Amino acid sequence: MDSFFFSADAGDDDWYGNSSARSIRSLSDLDDERLYLVDHRWWNETRESMFREVDGVLYSTSSCLSDDFESEIILDMRRSEIDGDDDCNGEEQGVSGREYALISEWMFYRALKWHYDLKKVQNLAAIEDNKADLFFLQVRLSISGTRNSLIVRICEKDNEVGAFNKSCQIFTLKIWDFSGQITKFFLQGRMLHDNSGPVNKEISLELQVYGLYHYIMLKENGMEVDSKTELKVNGHSNEVKPYVRLGQSHTSSFNEAHKLGLTGLYNLGNTCFMNSAIQCLVHTPQLVDYFLGDFRKDLNFENPLGMNVCIFQINYYYFLQVKCMNYLFAHADQGKLALAFGDLLRQLWTPGVTSVGPRAFKSRLAEFAPQFDGYNQHDSQEFLAFLLDGLHEDLNRVKIKPYNEIKDVDGIPDKEVANEHWKNHLARNDSIIVDMCQGQYRSTLICPLCKKHSVTFDPFIYLSLPLPSTTMRTMTLTVLNTDGSTLPIPVTVTVPKFGKFKDLIQALSTACLLRDDETLLVAEIYNNCIIHFLGKPSDSLELVRDHDRLVAYRLPKDQDSLPLVVFTHCHLEESNGQGGPSSRRFGMPLVARIPESSDGFEIHKKFLQLLNPLLLPEEFSSNSLDDCSVNIADPDTEMDDVADDLTIEDVPNTDEVMRKSSVGVDFHFSLEKQGFSSARSKIVMDEPLLIPETRQISVLVSWPDEMVKRYDTFILNRLPETGELPLLTNNPPESVSLYKCLEAFLKEEPLGPEDMWYCPKCKEHRQASKKLDLWRLPEVLIIHLKRFSYDQFLMDKLETYVDFPIVDFDLSNYTVHKDCQSSIHYKMYAVSNHYGGMGGGHYTAFVQCGEQWYEFNDSQVFPISEDQIKTSAAYVLFYKRV
Repeated sequence: MDSFFFSADAGDDDWYGNSSARSIRSLSDLDDERLYLVDHRWWNETRESMFREVDGVLYSTSSCLSDDFESEIILDMRRSEIDGDDDCNGEEQGVSGREYALISEWMFYRALKWHYDLKKVQNLAAIEDNKADLFFLQVRLSISGTRNSLIVRICEKDNEVGAFNKSCQIFTLKIWDFSGQITKFFLQGRMLHDNSGPVNKEISLELQVYGLYHYIMLKENGMEVDSKTELKVNGHSNEVKPYVRLGQSHTSSFNEAHKLGLTGLYNLGNTCFMNSAIQCLVHTPQLVDYFLGDFRKDLNFENPLGMNVCIFQINYYYFLQVKCMNYLFAHADQGKLALAFGDLLRQLWTPGVTSVGPRAFKSRLAEFAPQFDGYNQHDSQEFLAFLLDGLHEDLNRVKIKPYNEIKDVDGIPDKEVANEHWKNHLARNDSIIVDMCQGQYRSTLICPLCKKHSVTFDPFIYLSLPLPSTTMRTMTLTVLNTDGSTLPIPVTVTVPKFGKFKDLIQALSTACLLRDDETLLVAEIYNNCIIHFLGKPSDSLELVRDHDRLVAYRLPKDQDSLPLVVFTHCHLEESNGQGGPSSRRFGMPLVARIPESSDGFEIHKKFLQLLNPLLLPEEFSSNSLDDCSVNIADPDTEMDDVADDLTIEDVPNTDEVMRKSSVGVDFHFSLEKQGFSSARSKIVMDEPLLIPETRQISVLVSWPDEMVKRYDTFILNRLPETGELPLLTNNPPESVSLYKCLEAFLKEEPLGPEDMWYCPKCKEHRQASKKLDLWRLPEVLIIHLKRFSYDQFLMDKLETYVDFPIVDFDLSNYTVHKDCQSSIHYKMYAVSNHYGGMGGGHYTAFVQCGEQWYEFNDSQVFPISEDQIKTSAAYVLFYKRV
């Protein structure tokens, strides 16, 4: 149907929407909301509970003669003299099945939802599915020449055959008009007759017909069936199907057995993110009741950005004001997003519909948020935020937002400040989204020097909670003594994810019981060589990746000024007949401090001291280890059983090894020039070493087969990655409670250097600390779990399992102001899930309908149990206040 339009010669008040200023040219200038024809008693049951203020007007219908009565039905509708307010409440109204109610679309969906929620129909047997109860008729309306009746024409060519045949049973006896549209037809029809302009006297109307042919006939439930009645309309003989009389019960007599709201959404191409969020929203009780109701009364047609400024700047010039408003109306969104969403929600709550394609809604959304145009994958939480913001702007009851001056709040109690901030917020923002989803939190900034406090109160529409695992990081390093007293051991520590190198040193010192006279030197190992030392305390730990390999060397503090020697290992392999012996590097480098004047003997002695814990007893150093020696260069080879059998007491001391060793024959030592791995010079035992300016000496040690058999080289090769957990631990999958996530969100933390706060007392920018507190809680609490992290180098998703409450989410310990809260307990009703990794994956939704949970996977809907709700895929949680 056509909607109202503003004429070109409208008066000044046209722009403010006065109906008196509209120029009526056609009967089609009527409301564009669909009309529904339903059984009168079905509607009256709802009306007694929800729509007592809505009065109906009774119209009697009679058939008119038609030249072609086989293909056309003509009815004459006249207003009855019966007092509609008294008569429509009679107990016997609609009992014959031939009295009907004409209602608006929002009335129909509210009544349908009311009958569905009544839940008394579960004891009744359904004859057919609901989808057979809803069909539409195309009718033609016109005002008779006497202007006292409405002519209704139903043509077979305008309708499907089945619908046309059913229509023969409908327009008989009486129709109650609760929509007010028939009265509007008469009123505007008379105005058209008095108008000298051209008139289109007939309009086409699509009439939705619901629930007039399926009756439940179980006498076991105390039902009585009226006798059959034969009617003749325009020559058609029709048998009216029996109607069920439910005695004194007011329970609906129609088939409501089909679950409403269990309708899927077709995937249009990577639109699962949208489908998941929409299913959660369209099952939000307050939102369902609102959009099934008369939400159009709240549509804001005057809410383009910058409108208020434009009006106030030119309010001295009336002509310019009218021109400006004309431009703004032409460019305003005019509530299109809310209309599209409302239409989609009603489709999803239409009985008998199994799946809906949200193409029209997606197209309208792209006009509001162009980033959602096309068919790329998006974030469901990002989509949800844009949608809620767009719905709020379309439904904002505030037409002109006032300017609120920020007042000085020093010395004023927090309660008064919070109420003032909330009042100012509602003065500019008043919609169903604000009523339903918006809460308020208190933000406190504290100067680190003067302790000045700055308190503000800000609204929120959802809470984005960090997972505690995102703030901390587990790192595994190998700790190695440089005095030859212990074996290398892996040490796992927990450090701030965005911490500094000094945080790692502090955690390691505690974990390995570092003595006061010791220090740690941390190096990164790559290809069995030290590529660099981590020395600066301010270096960021973000630069250390999970697959890096780090070794922490314990060194005496009083030797920091002595030269540092780094031993790397290579294995001398026997000749394969094609030349001399070959070599390959293996194991983790060893590090030690040596005296200033050291020679080859000192180097050899220090190396043997470092190897002391790896020396095998005689029974292990026999030829039985020959088969093992070939694996020394495999960093993943494990020798746990051998290592467990060895203790330091089983190993001879260094002096004994020196006496048994043939110096210069067992190991070969060479100096390596930094940056030139192939540039080497042999170390002569009795010649002093030249100490370079860097104070670091790189020594390559060549291991012959005989030495490989004497030492446990497998321990040297066991170098875990930083992100690797110890092998002997049985850590369960990472999990955290939702309360811990909330605590991480609310805890006090310092602002970053880029977010310095100007302290009004110090008159300087300070790195203040910030503390958040929940002050006012909304009716619907939406919680976003921050699973995705982004920085200039990496994108990551956390698969942390969040243990969230389903039945009782108690926020009493996290809300600082409880006086104004009706309840601080919440119950979950929906979850948006994301499966997979970054840049892809799939979204689904879990939704509770009644007492049963369902999974919405695009167009597929199926029941699930409550114990299936909690998964590591949970992304956005929806709670309603208990």
